[in-house]
Amino acid sequence: MQNKFRVALSGDFKKADGSPTFPDFDVTPLQKAPHVEVVYLEPGPAIRAEQVADIDVLILLTPKFDASSIHPNGRLAAVARFGVGYDSVDVPACTAANIPLVITPDGVRRPVAVSILTFILALTGKMIVKDRITREGPDGFNSRGQHMGVGLIGKTLGSLGIGNIGAEMFRICKPLEMNYIAHDPYADPKVAQDLGVELVGLEDLFLRADILTVNCPLTVSTRHIVNAERLALMKPTSYFINTARGPIVDQKALTKHLQEGRIAGAGLDVFEVEPVPTDDPILKLTNAILAPHALCWTDQCFAGNGAADVRAALDILKGLEPRGVVNRSVLESAVFKSKLADYAERFG
Repeated sequence: MQNKFRVALSGDFKKADGSPTFPDFDVTPLQKAPHVEVVYLEPGPAIRAEQVADIDVLILLTPKFDASSIHPNGRLAAVARFGVGYDSVDVPACTAANIPLVITPDGVRRPVAVSILTFILALTGKMIVKDRITREGPDGFNSRGQHMGVGLIGKTLGSLGIGNIGAEMFRICKPLEMNYIAHDPYADPKVAQDLGVELVGLEDLFLRADILTVNCPLTVSTRHIVNAERLALMKPTSYFINTARGPIVDQKALTKHLQEGRIAGAGLDVFEVEPVPTDDPILKLTNAILAPHALCWTDQCFAGNGAADVRAALDILKGLEPRGVVNRSVLESAVFKSKLADYAERFG
């Protein structure tokens, strides 16, 4: 019987010199907890099964975790992603092995919603061009009347998805006095009603939105759901924002629409290929604001993500179900329930 509850962090949580990659991720509660041993794995693009053979909980940053990452001894009790995206994790493989996948919705909800608001204000306020002309001296300064911003009162803010982040976006944008619409086949009508959001069809979303934001996960059904045909429905004065996942959007189609001025502009924090290749035409657009999949990266965001993963590990240690489980069917499996009972008996 193991006398230690071992929590592993993927190797990219440490820099080459051994210092923490993200100092705001406080591992101290784990290190101080009785019976817990914290280890850092060797860095690599994917987790290898032998690395987690004697691990109870894995806290995962960027490496891939798939069927080949699962050790047959069955000790690993959970994979906790540092964030909400989990396209790097083979969820069916985890489910088959009775391993819950935990994400951190509480950590990213407000930071990502604020990122969307940042794009909304920067795009409609013409911040990029105004910064540029200011640096051009008197000639640029005197051209400011040619770059009038767009007021938001009465405009329509649309969201593809009204889950955790989409709902938070509407909450923080409520004082802007816009009209609010969303498309989400899984939406709770009561949540939408309470937020003052009208649920609409997918095509209506593209037709009506003055600012269209993407707030859905990347799945088989959402890959390229934003395509040339739907982008063509948008107003030439509208703006498009994506802080979710790049492959939800047909990036070539979006680039073409921006190049041809068929929409007014875009704010993009995610891309189909990351990092973006230096020869990608999207980098040359003057009507797009780009960020390196890091606009929500703040001290509070990373502290929140870390705290959520630490809490999940400590809950499992005590024999409790963790919050934020993606594949919730695992929680009902006899194998996982037996693990929790064993942890509760030994460490709880």
